[in-house]
Amino acid sequence: MFEIFFTNKAENQLKKLEKNVQQRIIAVLERSRIRPEDHFERLVGEKAYKLRVGDYRIIADIDNNKLVILVLKLGHRKNIYER
Repeated sequence: MFEIFFTNKAENQLKKLEKNVQQRIIAVLERSRIRPEDHFERLVGEKAYKLRVGDYRIIADIDNNKLVILVLKLGHRKNIYER
């Protein structure tokens, strides 16, 4: 089973969301711990992956060797892909 870690940025972004959205995101991440490849989709031209949770997106790096999901950032789909 994969472990989930958050960057400081992602943790702050999560805290700014409404409680019900936070709970949905955590629940989806927990379900993805067993087989993340079934839940995450690789971003085009990137090393990172995305996970859809309604109108929100989770951008993460998945390390299959260390069994780690590192959440890089998360937010509403309108804003998440801006650099």
